[in-house]
Amino acid sequence: MDKFTTLTGIAAPMPLVNIDTDMIIPKQFLKTIQRSGLGKNLFDEMRYDTDGNEIPDFVLNQPAYRNAQILVAGDNFGCGSSREHAPWALLDFGIRCVISTSFADIFFNNCFKNGILPIVLPQEDVDKLMDDASRGANATVTVDLENQTITGPDGGEIRFEVDAFRKHCLLNGLDDIGLTLEKAAAIDSFEAQTSQTRPWV
Repeated sequence: MDKFTTLTGIAAPMPLVNIDTDMIIPKQFLKTIQRSGLGKNLFDEMRYDTDGNEIPDFVLNQPAYRNAQILVAGDNFGCGSSREHAPWALLDFGIRCVISTSFADIFFNNCFKNGILPIVLPQEDVDKLMDDASRGANATVTVDLENQTITGPDGGEIRFEVDAFRKHCLLNGLDDIGLTLEKAAAIDSFEAQTSQTRPWV
């Protein structure tokens, strides 16, 4: 998993509330177990018409936001079914941070396990960042995980809270497998000792 330290990128405004995981990645794209390749179908039913043509009004189809790395979203982002493909699709598109007033629990947890930083802020701060994001190509926002700050295009700074353990994992690029491998020496030692003391196991 890639480390998340400081991210400076374009923020895309998506003020819709209750954006569920089926909107993020529709069910017909869940057949794969590959984490790559899902970005092209991110928000598929909002990005494309029935003939597969881009819908120009959708935010991520607009030239200023095609390379967005941050989403500023409405309340209750990631609700619905518990599909890990949702953060996979966001990450494959290039989104590394989502900011909202609230997230569905399972989606929130899955983000951290896949290298995405979900940030919960009060409505007034989200409104300010939504306004910043509406500036298009000038909507450059910096998210500093170490210092837990968001700096807007005008230099204004917003602080955010994040669980200390999850912060540690993101800063060091540790998913569940990475956390286990940190204990590899202790595991090897235990197994060697067990094979000597209990060879029948």
